[in-house]
Amino acid sequence: MGLTRRTWLKTGIAGGLLLAGAWAFHKPLDRLAKRGLVAQAPLDGALRLVVPALVPVLLAGMLPEAAGERQAAIRQATDGVATAVAALSAATQQEVSELFALLALPPTRIAVARLSVPWPEASEAQVRAFLDGWRGSSLALLQSGYQALHDLVLGAWYADPAHWGVIGYPGPPEVPRPS
Repeated sequence: MGLTRRTWLKTGIAGGLLLAGAWAFHKPLDRLAKRGLVAQAPLDGALRLVVPALVPVLLAGMLPEAAGERQAAIRQATDGVATAVAALSAATQQEVSELFALLALPPTRIAVARLSVPWPEASEAQVRAFLDGWRGSSLALLQSGYQALHDLVLGAWYADPAHWGVIGYPGPPEVPRPS
């Protein structure tokens, strides 16, 4: 059975139509998938699932040692991240929401974070391996995800003036008021 010119042309036309269909429906399907993903894991729930696991690793050495104080500091940092995200633009909130939904949903957590246990059960070593993997990834998207998580947690932590002394920051300079 040889390949005829007619068969070759039909295959080419069918392949072209398939690619055109994929191109035409890519954005609407992608948008629907993202909405579904976010709807399954709303920002606040996903954020409050993921961030408490990240905080002890990203703020290593800065959290109190006593268990009660440590949990309060983790809650405070998580609340700070939620506050920071709420202050972002709607488009950025959407991106952050997608990031946390991606990390919270078990199949995608396993696929992209390589974390087989739920976030609350993850050890600090597992979370550190995830963060190191994303930070050193050859994919710019994963590096951006790491930077977003890093900046949100550290930004929320150091937004509180109570934590400025640890890094030697005296606070913003006072500007004399004209009399």
